[in-house]
Amino acid sequence: MTKSVPEAGGTYTEGVIGDPSHINPLLSHATEADADLTELVYSGLFSYGENGRVKESLAERVEISDEGKKYTISLRQGVRFHDGKALTADDVVFTVRTLQDPAYKSPLRTNWQGVEVSKEGDFTVVFLLKKPYFDFLENLTVGILPKHIWQEVSPERFALTDINLQPIGTGPFRVEGFKKDSSGSILSYELRAFPEYFEGAPYIQKLMLYFYRSEDDLLSAYNRREVLGMSGVAPEKFSSFVEKKDTTIRELAQPRVFAIFLNERKSVALADDRVRRALAFATDRDRIVREVLSGYGNPAFSVFSPTMDAYSSVGEAYRFNPEEAAKLLDEAGWKLNAEGVREKNGNRLEFEISTPNWPEIVKTASLLQEEWNKVGARVSVKVFENVSDAQRTVRSREYAALLYGLAMTFEPDPYSFWHSEQTGEFEYNFSMFGDKRADELLSNARETLDSATRKDMYREFQEILIGKMPAVFLYSPTYLYAMNREVQGYSVVAVNTPASRFQDIARWYINTKRVWK
Repeated sequence: MTKSVPEAGGTYTEGVIGDPSHINPLLSHATEADADLTELVYSGLFSYGENGRVKESLAERVEISDEGKKYTISLRQGVRFHDGKALTADDVVFTVRTLQDPAYKSPLRTNWQGVEVSKEGDFTVVFLLKKPYFDFLENLTVGILPKHIWQEVSPERFALTDINLQPIGTGPFRVEGFKKDSSGSILSYELRAFPEYFEGAPYIQKLMLYFYRSEDDLLSAYNRREVLGMSGVAPEKFSSFVEKKDTTIRELAQPRVFAIFLNERKSVALADDRVRRALAFATDRDRIVREVLSGYGNPAFSVFSPTMDAYSSVGEAYRFNPEEAAKLLDEAGWKLNAEGVREKNGNRLEFEISTPNWPEIVKTASLLQEEWNKVGARVSVKVFENVSDAQRTVRSREYAALLYGLAMTFEPDPYSFWHSEQTGEFEYNFSMFGDKRADELLSNARETLDSATRKDMYREFQEILIGKMPAVFLYSPTYLYAMNREVQGYSVVAVNTPASRFQDIARWYINTKRVWK
């Protein structure tokens, strides 16, 4: 008797929307094209596992001491960069100090304030934190740069050097080359399996990424079999592939929650807790998931999604109930006038939902407008036509209601979104929410390493949040990844970022052979 097993060989092709320019872990978070290539080429001390949780990568083990303020990392020995040079603690220290230096303008710098890094020998790195932080290992997923290549690059040239397009890392694939069109835009990247990859050489020997300008271009390429995989396409367009016999649609959990953030400082009506609670009851989340996401997602009732350990079901009390919404508004003194709009003391229940110009959330805003109008709220929708308009409005907090998504991790830290000190121009407390007890819980949870204790803190925090309802939580979308069935070995079930769909790519295979059982 024989069985089929993976065999090295084959070419995998994938289509990506966008244009790469900085394949650099310290700069690559601006576009998904850059992030995808960075995930394939570089490795961090830690990475995300198949379930979206942090696991060791270049780190062989970690010791946490000094009440959570000291992290001693022992590196794997024998790891090599794509040019054959050995990875050592010098490369790790160089990478961290570079991203900490404001002259290099890394967007990751804010995550590293108050952290000291040093080495103890060639294969031990020590991080000292001013305060304990339970989620510090997430920071260590950043890819490690080779010091011998980057040390001579000045801060002024860091984002401009050609090394960003010919990167060298320790990841499963190394860059072979790329092609440009006549205008200089990159059309494709060719990567080859790195035979000395520390977690085992990939089965797939050649990887091609092709770059497209739009969803429609990508869909056409997939239908022509120009590419074997694609993602980043609207859910409704994925529906046409469900019945294709040669395609598998992978539905991956992701820690992202969309919500309407209510700014009570810009609306008398929204300053009333009962109005905000009524809007939560008047929200048909199941309809949004069905009509906007084509069923690829789940209703959300909290800042955390049910896929996160910190999730509490307290918010599920606010399932769709327009009768309860009307009752709450009546009891609060918001009465319907002749126009069918509720009023109280001369103030109308009238406000505008502001939203970026993304098809899914524009459609969501329209559905909310329809549902909320039915209970007596006069709601209009303002769509930002460009990024600069959106940034200006959000930074100035010149909106009554903002429809937006919060991207977190499966071990979430909601401090940035809900602490009262995070309401500044460049910060993320979009509801301008402030509560003394909530602030205490958020601050203490960050410094609590015990997961059970932290979960209790987050449960109480969610009870406060749901009681005051500074935002109406809507849905948590599923990340969709279409792949031709000839590609096998995929095991990821949850992704923290779109790029982490490649987390187990070294185990994917196309070719097989028969062996004796």
